[in-house]
Amino acid sequence: MRQEALSRRDFLKGSRRSVAASIRPPGMLDAALADCTGCGACVEQCPTGIVNLVDNLPVLDFAAGECTFCGACAEHCPEPVFSEGAANRFDHVVAIATSCLPFQRVDCQACRDVCPTGAIRFRPVLGGPFVPELVAEACTGCGACISVCPVGAVSIAPRSTEAAYV
Repeated sequence: MRQEALSRRDFLKGSRRSVAASIRPPGMLDAALADCTGCGACVEQCPTGIVNLVDNLPVLDFAAGECTFCGACAEHCPEPVFSEGAANRFDHVVAIATSCLPFQRVDCQACRDVCPTGAIRFRPVLGGPFVPELVAEACTGCGACISVCPVGAVSIAPRSTEAAYV
């Protein structure tokens, strides 16, 4: 699994963001993780290749691509670790760091271009390039914007907190 980019603040504080390491496939029940045998069926069946096994448990690597909510991981899992019904969003949203190129006065809208729900919009700024704004209600947490960011400025944040720049 590719390591997540650290912000300068996190680097200087010596902290690591651990939330990314614990992102499970959509619909996977945390209470049922003990039933996961680590067989790797979800890894083999993921069409975007973002499911990896870490300590014999599936985790998602959004640096490798996005989750399309296709349900292949749940469909091919031999154990009862997924909830009934199709999951179509995660319990997180994305966060856009101040290292984002438009905040550095460089035009870039790669994240907006790949967002399947239009959750990332760009607003004009007087004398500079358009800057990103996240519409948290529209964000499914699929991770499409994370892998395309040329500077690694897009990460995940818990949905329960207010969407903000980190």
